[in-house]
Amino acid sequence: MNDRLHPEGVERSQLAWVLTQARFVKVAVRIDQCLLCRNKSVNEAGLCDVCFTFLDDKETELALRWTSGVAP
Repeated sequence: MNDRLHPEGVERSQLAWVLTQARFVKVAVRIDQCLLCRNKSVNEAGLCDVCFTFLDDKETELALRWTSGVAP
């Protein structure tokens, strides 16, 4: 990806922005690593099940766009 990621993944404060950027989400899905925690088994939004459950309202709305096929 690029310098917007810290070693554990995307900084939480940047997640909403990252979910609007197709290139980041597509890479996370392709390499099967969660955007936040880098665990395997990600959904279409590039997030694992555990991290998906901790999203706030805005992040959930953006992630659901990916999982429903609408994308950013």
